[in-house]
Amino acid sequence: MGVKSDGWIKEMAELKGMIEPFEEKQVRHGISYGLSSYGYDFRIDRNFKIFDSAKCGIMDPKMDVSAHFRSYEGDVCEIPPNSYVLAQTVEYFRIPRDVITICYGKSTYARCGVHLNVTPFEPEWEGHATIAISNTTPYPAKIYAGEGIGQILFLGADETCEVSYADKKGKYQAQKEITVAKGCG
Repeated sequence: MGVKSDGWIKEMAELKGMIEPFEEKQVRHGISYGLSSYGYDFRIDRNFKIFDSAKCGIMDPKMDVSAHFRSYEGDVCEIPPNSYVLAQTVEYFRIPRDVITICYGKSTYARCGVHLNVTPFEPEWEGHATIAISNTTPYPAKIYAGEGIGQILFLGADETCEVSYADKKGKYQAQKEITVAKGCG
């Protein structure tokens, strides 16, 4: 298994629609996004779900948690102190069957106490990724729509997996909008 290079990423994006829309060079207006040497810096969209602690007694991933969030749309989102928001990528991803990804937050945000969590994109997963963006500071933190928020690395396997995310009919397959935890019910 090895990390895929910018040439492979570009080829897969252009020929297979692996990343749409695709920026073949780093765009350095604001916080950078686009193709990098061994990965792709993705952006966040203008729609957010802001966690509202006043609406929550306890967070339980086995229950419907959608009532704990309020929707917001804008070019800038303020994350409340010691809280988080859900957002989605501008890009729509289609992961090949012999690839898995690892995602990291951009260092610009990390240096401001803003961290993100994105689970790996499994083989044959597709969709706009829903990402959790946490503000670990005691002050509000700004994040910017349409600009880079994280980097995805593509790891190619020596052979294809026996069961892909599509084969499992994963519950977050082909998501087109921000998706809160679906629970186990």
